[in-house]
Amino acid sequence: MDETTVVVTGGTGGIGRAVADAFATEGAAVVLGARDTAALEEAVDDLEASGATVTGVRTDVRDEFDVERLMETASRVGDAGGIDVVVAAAGVYHGDPGETPIDGESYAAFDDAWRTNGRGVFATIAEALPHLNEGGRVLVPTGAIARNAKPGYGSYAVSKAGAEAVARAFAADTDYVVGCLEPGQVATDLTGGTGRDPESIAEMFVWAATAADPEAIDGEIVGLREWKQATR
Repeated sequence: MDETTVVVTGGTGGIGRAVADAFATEGAAVVLGARDTAALEEAVDDLEASGATVTGVRTDVRDEFDVERLMETASRVGDAGGIDVVVAAAGVYHGDPGETPIDGESYAAFDDAWRTNGRGVFATIAEALPHLNEGGRVLVPTGAIARNAKPGYGSYAVSKAGAEAVARAFAADTDYVVGCLEPGQVATDLTGGTGRDPESIAEMFVWAATAADPEAIDGEIVGLREWKQATR
């Protein structure tokens, strides 16, 4: 993936960090966006120590001006210019997974979940569009909770459903490939550390960004089964 520029929001932990590592291993120039400056600096140092080409930009996806700066910076990283892949992995969960019924949530928690997980995906894609190269792809991590309601997931489930809708709308209204990847339950802070190792599913994102049939990704939700079948 030399000459490829990849932007990852939420790139300092969980799925975002694992995906950033996977793209860096493939030779891509990786641009990380995250809110925590110390964690961002640590992630950049670790990746650079492994020989990766990496840039960190302090980014709060709730702030479209932050996201605009992230994308403008990323577009200047590679010699060829522009952005080839965007992974919108930034996300929050207020409370313990399965213990946040929507009838007990505050307006503040609901608003922040939506601003980060839903509107944040909108801002990430919208600000990336002017810089995407021909054939550029945008990948949005998602989960079954966005479509299959379970008790106790409240605004998080609502916001993930919104993120999927945002991705489908961009897929319909633009010429770029925009799709959602559902890697199953992954052990992150958002899931209370329960699930499969993020590193075990990171290659799914590399595949979706490079080898997957664009028609199978665009406006679709692609799961582990589709990935494994396609890569047997």
